Amino acid sequence: MSQIAEITGFLNQFAPVSLAEDWDNVGLLIGNDANQASAVITCLTLTPDVASEAIRGKAQLIVSHHPILFRAVQRMTTQTWEGRMLIALIEARISVYCPHTGYDSARDGINQQLAELFDLSDITALRPQPAGDGVDQIELKELGAGRRGSLPSATTLEDFNQQVKRRLGIDSVQYVGEPAARIERVGIACGSAAEFLPDAHEQDCQVLLTGEARFHACLEAETLGIALVLAGHYASERPAMERLAEILAGEFPNLTVWASESESDPLKWG
Repeated sequence: MSQIAEITGFLNQFAPVSLAEDWDNVGLLIGNDANQASAVITCLTLTPDVASEAIRGKAQLIVSHHPILFRAVQRMTTQTWEGRMLIALIEARISVYCPHTGYDSARDGINQQLAELFDLSDITALRPQPAGDGVDQIELKELGAGRRGSLPSATTLEDFNQQVKRRLGIDSVQYVGEPAARIERVGIACGSAAEFLPDAHEQDCQVLLTGEARFHACLEAETLGIALVLAGHYASERPAMERLAEILAGEFPNLTVWASESESDPLKWG
């Protein structure tokens, strides 16, 4: 067994809270870090199904990418599904840790994993972390939000879309742009991150790959003349939580660690 504080300490080194966005809510959100853990489950989003799986599997810690306590909570009762879930976790003495945007931006975080999945070279952050806080100039290229890089060889948007489907294991994507458009430099921002469109455009990317975007962001991409590929929020982030389970298992061989088996993408394509 390991103390939960040891596990969360490692997570904060791997996906520093200092890299999280100001609006985010990251870190240990439920539980006592002095408790011991023998089993850990990772997931993209903590749902009643995942909570039940954690209780059945006798996990003492859930690492959920998305925060479960994002807005101020005024009441926690069994009259709501969220209240029932949180009360059940507390009664089962299960702690919850959420890395979220700290993991998105970490040196080996979600966006870096996606950039490497597409064999990009010269990978740097789309929004480098500001200088200071002990960060040197070399680290500035590696730390920060989003990623950008070059494909091994130029291709078309149509072919890039096929690569996205193949490498993320999905059947379809949504996109903005001409299928024959030339793609060489790629911007990447997992989840719901069309806010990075201006950054990608300013840094000469021909496409931004993200999970989802609002309609007006699609119009913005069209106006800027940059392609936008939407792979789905789940597809852009869930594989990284499976990878995080592997990383934790390697770092803490005395723990049983698994990625949730009950979690699935709530969006279906007809």
